[in-house]
Amino acid sequence: MAWIQLKIDTDNQHAETLSDLLMEFGALSITYEDGEDKPIYEPKLGETPLWSHTVLTALFDASFDLAPIVELLRLQPYLGKDFSHKIEQVEDKDWEREWMDNFHPIQFGQRLWICPSWRDVPDPQAVNVMLDPGLAFGTGTHPTTALCLEWLDGLDLKGKEVIDFGCGSGILAIAAIKLGAGKVTGVDIDYQAIEASKANAERNDVADKLALYLPEDQPANLQAEILVANILAGPLRELAPLIAEKVQTSGLLALSGLLKEQAEEIREYYTQWFDMDEPAHKEDWSRLTGTRK
Repeated sequence: MAWIQLKIDTDNQHAETLSDLLMEFGALSITYEDGEDKPIYEPKLGETPLWSHTVLTALFDASFDLAPIVELLRLQPYLGKDFSHKIEQVEDKDWEREWMDNFHPIQFGQRLWICPSWRDVPDPQAVNVMLDPGLAFGTGTHPTTALCLEWLDGLDLKGKEVIDFGCGSGILAIAAIKLGAGKVTGVDIDYQAIEASKANAERNDVADKLALYLPEDQPANLQAEILVANILAGPLRELAPLIAEKVQTSGLLALSGLLKEQAEEIREYYTQWFDMDEPAHKEDWSRLTGTRK
């Protein structure tokens, strides 16, 4: 089936009103994009903020005549008769195949590979984690996940106890198991993340080695020799005392999900409990590591 799309430059004050109008006109879907590469990090709970310059894309069936719609939009006072827009044909493709082709096996450190299930394993002798992109955060493609995977790959995990705090897809927990950890626990506030971690652990034949909990269900006095938390700066600061008490004396900590400009503040805050190392950076993101005092 062929499609046609209408792209409109707007702002965060009018994007939702415009979206509702286009849906009334027959749009099949609406997407929003950042028009100026100004990402929004850590919105408040329950909020879905848009960018000051938002590009709205409305998708229609290719047989749809967009000329009358454009004329109606010119009458909207917040757009005006000379509003910026573009009409484009969308090539008909096998979108599932197109999506799958974008994901390839990725190596982290010396031993570890993350591989989509539909790809051949590049090195059968390596530590291979089979993980498909899904709803839960963490497939290895984001710099914060990569930083944590590289850190885990550089450790001797044989027989060690590990906590993946905010486990998401389970990628870090599963990698730790495959790298030799003896006992791994994943904790996440999102039930969907717990289900994703469970499914990915089963796909990698390590479900019997991974214990998964919502925070209210986790064992009392849960501790480990190693804890990795790839979440965001706000929760890392807010939950710092809780995270610290889960790491045994002389145990190791890795924190990520931090922007470079956030790293030093969080590093300084964690020195209450840990001897902190210098931050490691990848693109605009950082990882902090330390040893429990």
